Amino acid sequence: MSYSMTVLTRKNSKNYRQIFLSDAPMIDLRAPCEFEQGAFPHAINLPLMNDDERKQVGICYKQNGQDSALALGHQLVCGTSKQARVNGWKQFAQLSLDKGFIYCFRGGLRSRTSQKWLVDAGIELPLIEGGYKAMRSFLIAETERLVACSHIHIVAGLTGSGKTDFLLKQVNSIDLEALANHRGSSFGKRISPQPNQINFENNLAIQLIKHENDNKSFLLLEDEGRLIGARSLPLILKNKMDQSPLIMIEECFDFRVEQIFKDYVTKMISEFENAFAENALDEYREFLIHSTKKIKKRLGGVGLSEMLTLIERAIESQQKTGNLSQHRDWIVYLLEKYYDPMYAFQMAKKQQRIKFTGNTTEVAQYIQAI
Repeated sequence: MSYSMTVLTRKNSKNYRQIFLSDAPMIDLRAPCEFEQGAFPHAINLPLMNDDERKQVGICYKQNGQDSALALGHQLVCGTSKQARVNGWKQFAQLSLDKGFIYCFRGGLRSRTSQKWLVDAGIELPLIEGGYKAMRSFLIAETERLVACSHIHIVAGLTGSGKTDFLLKQVNSIDLEALANHRGSSFGKRISPQPNQINFENNLAIQLIKHENDNKSFLLLEDEGRLIGARSLPLILKNKMDQSPLIMIEECFDFRVEQIFKDYVTKMISEFENAFAENALDEYREFLIHSTKKIKKRLGGVGLSEMLTLIERAIESQQKTGNLSQHRDWIVYLLEKYYDPMYAFQMAKKQQRIKFTGNTTEVAQYIQAI
């Protein structure tokens, strides 16, 4: 059977759950400005109209109605521009191995126009009925449903306890910090930007759907504030997390220093070197200074000055000798003067929720017995 005949047997779909569970590749036909506001993890933006064309058609629709807008759309996208867009969709169809879909905002005119043009070219890609709007509504509703019915356990612990590394080894966890592309602390910003809020929520919803589909009896999440960087947890999830039992990882101070040294010095410097080459150390220095200044209110003027001095000394030592060890000085100061007092204050309000406390090995054994 030929490729095009195989594709022609596939039908339009509104089985959003299966689409997301299968990581189905999708063409988002909306204009780039719409795509940037929010999309799905396996969607590629191959628009029917670019931003300017969409704007012109929208104005025409408001002034003269649908028929005039449709005629203008065909006038704007024709000839070589039309062929280029169809070719892009055909290439997607060939690479998506009979699993792809197309969608626009509501699954209406743009989807069906593009679908017809593809049929004329010998390929039919099924469209997602209801389009982006319906899928987005589905994910919002699923988040609310799944959070309400999930049994959540929160893994907590002082900064540097290795909570994130621990959760990555647990099959029943979702890594909120990975979804937000942020380490969740004042020094947690990554080189690459965070997803926008809608994309963060969409990806989180899909992870919750997959967690339920795997029939896990409970969900493990790391103890987080409402914000992870600039991304906000859905209120229903944050409220549920604040009422869920706590599992505390306790590791010694030296362990925590080394964990932070690994995450915020060794690994991060490597990331900066890959991103900025010869300017890496200057960029890393600015990152540390900027992050420190964000917590000036808690450090106080003297604390800020002392912390910045320790950072400058560590950078200078690194420049002169290539040795990173002096970075431990500002890590120790940061733990003692900022993170540990702040965490002690926060945990004083959560004592009644603590169900177990132990080191990483003991916590892993406890979780296996839940």
